[in-house]
Amino acid sequence: MLQCRSHDSNSPDDDYHSSRNIAISLFRRYRNVIDRGGGDNLKEFISAGVNAYAVGCTEEGLRKELTAIRESGVEIEALQNYGGSTSVKSKILAEEVDECILWLSIIFITILCTPQPTIVRWSSTPPVSDDIRLQWKGFCAVIANAYYMRGMAWLPVKTLQLEQMAVSGCAEEPSVVASRMRLVFSTLEVVSPQWPRV
Repeated sequence: MLQCRSHDSNSPDDDYHSSRNIAISLFRRYRNVIDRGGGDNLKEFISAGVNAYAVGCTEEGLRKELTAIRESGVEIEALQNYGGSTSVKSKILAEEVDECILWLSIIFITILCTPQPTIVRWSSTPPVSDDIRLQWKGFCAVIANAYYMRGMAWLPVKTLQLEQMAVSGCAEEPSVVASRMRLVFSTLEVVSPQWPRV
């Protein structure tokens, strides 16, 4: 069963023709952020995540795709470095799948936290499981509220750690919480820009 509705795409590598292609494309962009840092790389990952949301992908469906690829032992080629012809292939690790899908889930939940549906979804299937939604909705909502109501682009990490404590009884390291916050704010900037570009 296809987890994402396929549609005609003019993307250079037909990223959006199957849930497998979408999963690979997202994973390559995720790895790019990890290897080369955020900024534009993070925006590319978020844009790919927003597209996956729009075409009806689910966090569970994409996790299954990446897990199947990992278990088959297929190596994923890194995104090309412009101008360079070196390509690095490597196997997918289980923890990479978990973290990539968590990032994606946070993007999906952030979209759900926007006041009006900023991204139209082609599927009525919920994008994330109830467990993930319950775990992360408050976190994303606190940030979305700060973004829309107070025009903020940053929150104290302590505030978000308290939110995590309230929901799951433990909080992540400050640096991890800060990177998750950056992911939410960057997603909001992509799907619902509030300020004119300088």
